[in-house]
Amino acid sequence: MHVSYGINLLCLRALSRNMKEMKKLEKDVMTKDNMIKIDNKYFYSRLVTIAGPIAFQSLMLAVVAACDALMLGRVAQEQMTAVSLATQIQFVQNMLIMAITAAGAILGAQYWGKGDKETIQKLFDMMLKYAGAICIVFFIGCEIFPEALMHVFASDKTLIELGAAYLRIAGISYLITGVSQSYLAIMKVTDHVNESAWISSCAVVLNVVFNLIFIFGFLGAPRMESKGAALATSIARVIELVICLVISGRAGYIRPAFSKMFSISRQLTKDFWRQCLPLMSGSLFWGVGFTSYTAIMGHMGVDAAAANSIAAVVRDLICCACNGVGSATGIIVGNELGAGNLQLGKAYGIKLMKISYVIGIASMLLVFAVTPLTVKMVLLTDEARNYLTGMMCIMAVYMIGRCVNTVTINGVLDGGGDTIFDMYSLAVCMWGIAIPLALLGAFVFHWPVLLVYSCTCLDEVGKIPWVMIRFRKYKWVQNLTK
Repeated sequence: MHVSYGINLLCLRALSRNMKEMKKLEKDVMTKDNMIKIDNKYFYSRLVTIAGPIAFQSLMLAVVAACDALMLGRVAQEQMTAVSLATQIQFVQNMLIMAITAAGAILGAQYWGKGDKETIQKLFDMMLKYAGAICIVFFIGCEIFPEALMHVFASDKTLIELGAAYLRIAGISYLITGVSQSYLAIMKVTDHVNESAWISSCAVVLNVVFNLIFIFGFLGAPRMESKGAALATSIARVIELVICLVISGRAGYIRPAFSKMFSISRQLTKDFWRQCLPLMSGSLFWGVGFTSYTAIMGHMGVDAAAANSIAAVVRDLICCACNGVGSATGIIVGNELGAGNLQLGKAYGIKLMKISYVIGIASMLLVFAVTPLTVKMVLLTDEARNYLTGMMCIMAVYMIGRCVNTVTINGVLDGGGDTIFDMYSLAVCMWGIAIPLALLGAFVFHWPVLLVYSCTCLDEVGKIPWVMIRFRKYKWVQNLTK
């Protein structure tokens, strides 16, 4: 515990310096933008209208992981840990799919602000085509060599066997995820954000119900434990896709034009990949990096892996607010920039960046508040429980950087098409600093578990000054529509 408190003190000192620099930068920025007056009532109404459903949708998705962890945690620690490690495969897949849907959403938000529905339909076609190809690759991997995939994340034979069995059943959900996520993404940027959240929420509720039935063997079903979690996920994903197809068939929704899917203009395709490639590189850096963190902790023992699994679930639950605001930021800023209102879009971006610090501090306090309850909720060994307490304290400070960077990078910068910075920052801060330190600490210097875990949290807080400098250059203030 002394390790975690010492690390928190260092991180808070660094964050204090970062916030002083941010205030200095923002003082210069706002003197240039005083002529732009924001209608706060309209701004906050629109922010809540967009961010609320997206945050709720993010919460519902995180609830599935939480329920898996809690339910399997009541079965056995090994079952919970194996599923947590196995789902890292889907995490990497989701990073690639998110890059494709985010590129479509960035351009889609601006074209929606311009009022060009025909181009949005073409973007939707591209999203379906590329996301579908990725899903096929991951489906084949999970069905043919799941044991090899599990060896990446664990060395324990039991964890590998349980995880491989999970992947074989969950493979069907990996096959269709890209299609449903493309539908949900296009709904968000075309003023159907409530419907998108409703569909995801229905899928989550069904997933939780099916978890109860198949994990524990209720209602006459066999007790399948970790395999039951995989089956529940697959059934819920199939139903989610069906609902997407039915809802999108109604009037006023963007639907794919399959006959034109392979005849999209070269210029639009070029614009799409200009946004998508940096996003995909950044997503791979981030996704594989986070997966590497999980793999490193997984190789430090079952107790460390179990504690890290629970901490990750809490992190994902609390990040829902910043995820919602980050997505809403991209839409709000993108709509104004696409409509040609560059100064208003710039002013919105500045205001939303400031809001991200408020969300980050609130998230930090919330992590501290829920730590005692979290530690008591799952069945862990005494050593794993001590690890979890320390990880939660370290993660509390990490949440400030996570929230600021999610809103500023993934919202403001990406919303204006400045997608390449995310890739650079991840390459330097995550792959150049955090991951090497964690690897050296775990396998060379044999540092304590909490010190290694703290290395995996360095990148988010440490890069805030760089993010603020990039923000102030205003390369993101641009109209991407043709």
